[in-house]
Amino acid sequence: MSREAGEIEQTYHIPTVAAAGSNVVSFGIGPNVAYNTGMPIRYVGVPFPFSGQPRSVLKGYIEGKDTVSGRPMMQAIVDALTAPLTTDERLSGPAPDAPAAEPRILVASSEDDLQRLFREKGWTDYNPVILPTQERVAAMLRGTHHKPDEIVKSAAGTFGSRRPFTVEKVATLAVMAGAKPEYLPIILALASRVPYQDSTTSIAQMIVVNGPIRTKIGMNSGLGALGPDNEANSVIGRAMTLIHKVIQGYQEGITGFASLSNPLRYDNLCIAENEESLPDGWLPLHVQMGYKPTDSVVTIFTGWNFINSTGWVEQHYAPQFLMRDYMSSLSGMSATLLMDPSVVDLLHGVQGFQTKAMLGDWLSQNVEKTAESYWGNSIVSSMLAPLGRQGLEPYASWLKLPDKAMIKPFANARNIRTVVVGGKTASVWFATDFMPDRGTLIDAWS
Repeated sequence: MSREAGEIEQTYHIPTVAAAGSNVVSFGIGPNVAYNTGMPIRYVGVPFPFSGQPRSVLKGYIEGKDTVSGRPMMQAIVDALTAPLTTDERLSGPAPDAPAAEPRILVASSEDDLQRLFREKGWTDYNPVILPTQERVAAMLRGTHHKPDEIVKSAAGTFGSRRPFTVEKVATLAVMAGAKPEYLPIILALASRVPYQDSTTSIAQMIVVNGPIRTKIGMNSGLGALGPDNEANSVIGRAMTLIHKVIQGYQEGITGFASLSNPLRYDNLCIAENEESLPDGWLPLHVQMGYKPTDSVVTIFTGWNFINSTGWVEQHYAPQFLMRDYMSSLSGMSATLLMDPSVVDLLHGVQGFQTKAMLGDWLSQNVEKTAESYWGNSIVSSMLAPLGRQGLEPYASWLKLPDKAMIKPFANARNIRTVVVGGKTASVWFATDFMPDRGTLIDAWS
């Protein structure tokens, strides 16, 4: 909201008031100004929740009081649009960098005191960390040719605010997570991609690693790959959580407001694709994205839903039919299927899907849901309905359909992806709405 309001004021010179729910307005008038825009935006607040409420309740919010100032809502809006700027509101220029929380070297009387300090400062996932001594950090830095004081990224804070960090800081977090030096290039590649997506809903991330580094560091892409039974998978996933908290500065209730959050955020679903089990024609994820097979690449996926197939494939009902059925409960913006190699063997050898793209095309044409169910998803209605009102197809046509009309929500087959992982002990899969970024070359950080 602050970004849009700031854009209107700065680009078009139109006085603007931002409106937000009372659950998140504190971020807009506080940390967002201090560490993101540097530009105070006047806000009014409405009670939460406002989505899904009947018109009479929403009308009451407008006729009621602004939760920020306590004044009648419409008077608060008029005052915010017309009152002269205060001294603080006349500030200009970029937001300052986040101040250093502590000196580079910490001194404490005992290890227990340091562990307690790290917990109190929010520098942990509230499990004990490996204390990052100078010797341990120096040993970790041997995992990369980059210099310790090299800036990895500047716009690294929540929602892209300025929060520069160095290679040494990433190495410090890698030590804290329990990483080995050979894991550091992946962790640096992950760090170069912050800020990760945040939301008031139950958003989460997934880490997928491709290429030779998978086997070099012993990542698990087979039996139990989605579980906690592999050191590299677990530690790299944990490092991303520490990056999110320490570097990005994520604090629940201050810079983030995830009502339920998501259990996947404990290790960020860190896996390697089982490239060795791919049949001819089924390309690894990173090759599909334009990288060479010999490149090592990490891809960050973001999404909300993660649906277990619960049982293995039955002979009388082809696996693509079950996938179609499960995917009808997703939003339709994107989908990533995580499937055991035995499912791939059935799809490729029995059902005739010669490539991942062929499967995506089939699902795009066969997944259906009602228009009212599609637009009933708040993520879809907030992100795609405005595009439809501007005339962009297919959303413009879908907005005009009766509630019970059937639509094919995955109109773009390229937004349906497949990652092969697992140990061939059951023909199972997960259907998710996870969306990938463009992938990051790990080799550049080695």
